Amino acid sequence: MNTYKNSTIILLIFFLGLTTFASCKQEKKEVQEVELRDNKVISDSLKWSERMALTLMKHHPEAYQIDDKTAPKWDYVHGLVLTSFEQLYKNTGNEKYFNYIKGYADACIDSTGAIPSYKFEDYNIDMIEAGNILFNLYNTTKEEKYFKAMQLLRKQLDEHPRTNEGGFWHKKRYPNQMWLDGLYMGEPFYARYTVDYENGKNLNDVAKQFELIQKHALDTKTGLLFHGWDESKAMDWANKKTGTSPNFWSRSLGWYAMALVDVLDYFPKEHPKQAELVSYLNQLAVALAKVQHESGLWYQVTDMGDKEGNYLEASGTAMFAYAFAKGVNKGYLPEEYKEHANKAFDGLTRDLVKISESGEVVITQACAVAGLGGNPYRDGSYEYYVNERKKDNDPKATGPFILAALELDK
Repeated sequence: MNTYKNSTIILLIFFLGLTTFASCKQEKKEVQEVELRDNKVISDSLKWSERMALTLMKHHPEAYQIDDKTAPKWDYVHGLVLTSFEQLYKNTGNEKYFNYIKGYADACIDSTGAIPSYKFEDYNIDMIEAGNILFNLYNTTKEEKYFKAMQLLRKQLDEHPRTNEGGFWHKKRYPNQMWLDGLYMGEPFYARYTVDYENGKNLNDVAKQFELIQKHALDTKTGLLFHGWDESKAMDWANKKTGTSPNFWSRSLGWYAMALVDVLDYFPKEHPKQAELVSYLNQLAVALAKVQHESGLWYQVTDMGDKEGNYLEASGTAMFAYAFAKGVNKGYLPEEYKEHANKAFDGLTRDLVKISESGEVVITQACAVAGLGGNPYRDGSYEYYVNERKKDNDPKATGPFILAALELDK
């Protein structure tokens, strides 16, 4: 009798073990299936904007990892990409895009509104750009830390060193210099802040930045603008008569074009400087259309065509596609520029985009970085621009690509 009972107990334990094992195995299988669903192929039936966004989220589960960062860092490239995610969220209403943006802000901003990775004393105009994502975060959540971070960035603009005529230096370590890049980095934030919280009292100062770059960096022969201008003419790259750098770089022109269309969001039509900014955009659009390649793309060195070493570059092209499309959609540019934008976007997706087996979107032929001066020294020569390294899915290409796709509804 005892032997029978013991055998029954042993069998019961055995079957319970089998059931538990089967249950664990089933749970593990379900977890794996969820993981597979989460890492599924990105469907080509989605619009280009979401395909690109999902690619970035797959490779960078936390937004601070954009540009292959391993720790949270306040940076303009994150601001640019997350600005495109903000537009995507507005278009789709999908909360995961909002949460991705918020995750970056929360990783970089502490509970007091301080930004530990940001150095105020550097007076780097690039650092203002990521502040663009804070307006909507604050308006949505009412978390005070976002507003305090915005106030900190606004304070930088109050104290930022300027040229004799009032133009923001690009950085404290680049004295007396204005770069086209800086107009995008500082002015959309400045314009929105002064409209939202200062009754627009500094819009004339915003417009002044564009007036000064037009005055000093514009080449009247081509209608294009040089990458940089040195008021002191002390830099080796600076023309000793004009102070301008020697070449036209498409991405810097792209920064400038985007700065114009984004800043105009905050200039009422009746503002005395609004028409002036629209005229700058139109003048630039005419000049850029003349040097657009038959493929729809633009060259790295904008006006040098197929000179040896020059190449059709992705980030500048994506920026122009966005600026042209938004310019038309907002009524600043004639309708014909929508055709230029569509041609540019189609050229990107046809010639410079690769699709992986799992549906990820990979933008090729994107210049990773370019600048002027510094150490090692960057002389702004043709050879310098065409020999800077390239990087697939560089954020300076992916962010504008998403923005252009949204404006064009591609």
